[in-house]
Amino acid sequence: MRGVSDAGRLARNILIPAAIAAAAYLLLSSVLINQTLLLLLSTSAAACCGAAFLLSRPRPVYLVDYACLRPLQTCRVPFATYMEHARMCEFFDEKSVEFQMRILERSGLGEETCLPPANHYLPPQKTMEGGRWEAEMVVFSVVDEVLARTKMEAKNVDAVVVNCSLFAPTPSMVDMVVNRYKMRSNVRAYNLSGMGCSAGIIAVDLARQLLQVHSNWYVLVISTEILTPNYYAGRSRSMLLPNCLFRMGAAASLLSNRSSTVVPPKYRLLHVVRTHCGAHDPSFLCVTQAEDPAGQIGISLSKDLMSVAGDALRSNITTIGPLVLPASEQLRFLFALLARRAISSSWPPYLPDFRKAFDHFCIHAGGRAVIDELQRSLRLKPGDVEASRMTLHRFGNTSSSSLWYELSYIEAKGRMKKGDRVWMIGFGSGFKCNSAVWRCVRDVGFPGDGPWAECVHRYPVHVPEIVSFA
Repeated sequence: MRGVSDAGRLARNILIPAAIAAAAYLLLSSVLINQTLLLLLSTSAAACCGAAFLLSRPRPVYLVDYACLRPLQTCRVPFATYMEHARMCEFFDEKSVEFQMRILERSGLGEETCLPPANHYLPPQKTMEGGRWEAEMVVFSVVDEVLARTKMEAKNVDAVVVNCSLFAPTPSMVDMVVNRYKMRSNVRAYNLSGMGCSAGIIAVDLARQLLQVHSNWYVLVISTEILTPNYYAGRSRSMLLPNCLFRMGAAASLLSNRSSTVVPPKYRLLHVVRTHCGAHDPSFLCVTQAEDPAGQIGISLSKDLMSVAGDALRSNITTIGPLVLPASEQLRFLFALLARRAISSSWPPYLPDFRKAFDHFCIHAGGRAVIDELQRSLRLKPGDVEASRMTLHRFGNTSSSSLWYELSYIEAKGRMKKGDRVWMIGFGSGFKCNSAVWRCVRDVGFPGDGPWAECVHRYPVHVPEIVSFA
């Protein structure tokens, strides 16, 4: 019995604690394994979420630099020269000549605007060859300048976007650029036509989308309008307006998603908002290319143009407002909207103060009436539209490139500072209103060259309501 008791005591004192220890060890090992597995799973999940966030986050888009055309002095068209030319053209009668005079008197244009050489002939040479010559002159000039400013070689450009509304030759204008600069065979080339004066922002938006897909890319964007083959030689008043307002111009800009470039970028693109009102027939038809009763092709501008532009602008700012306005302005707008719906439709709508969201405004210099309408609609001060009015005075309506001339004016005046925000607004056929918002990422001084180099000291100038030159 004593042996059995000793065996039981041994089991109780040694074997049972050992079994308990072994069980505890196995349990602890299992817990540690589960904790390790849990830690690995958590780390993997966090890494996947981080990678997904980084991949889904929009890549920053920077404007490295840009260049605008400085037309030759030999292309200058003072009012007296323009009117003398018009009187000598047999296809204009006295009434159409007088109409053009009245338009010029009220246009807001100055005496230094330029037309392409082919338009100086009597009669103007509306040829494809002349159009190609003008395209090569204006496009190659600005591309040469922007490549020099950014210290870029053409072979390093990954994509090229050219927008020109009315001149669409074969090979295309973007093919002309690729050929001239001997770009790589895998360069992405896009040619936008028929999209009017707002196509410059559309081209920037296309570049932005390309830069979201491809990393470490450079995209060259070229905006212009070729006038040579599009001179209107008829008597329809609605088609004579473009002859009076449109002038030579072009701009080239280099965009990239690289934050570190050879030349530090000037601006970062924050937002692009595009509004298309083409579903509405009056909007779709307010700017059209057509034949007049005599068979002459021209661009017809409808009397409803300003009304259509106002509607498009209101739609555009409804979208862009929440993206850029401070909270106080958004709350005031929301209160007015709710009051109109809940209290009375006669409750006055609240127009936000966009001067609290932007430091500079680049409004398409389509004409004095366009600038006046936007100044009134947005409640801007004369200084806010100075760049637009002076661009119209010095260069005329250069179509989609006018926004870049205005940005250049602000820089030439030494007003652009790091952190400043710029709102570009363009209008175009279709009918479209497009906006782009930029933030200056470094102090930008007067470059010493550019389109305003020789004349910025004379601006701003007073532009009278009516200029008499007859």
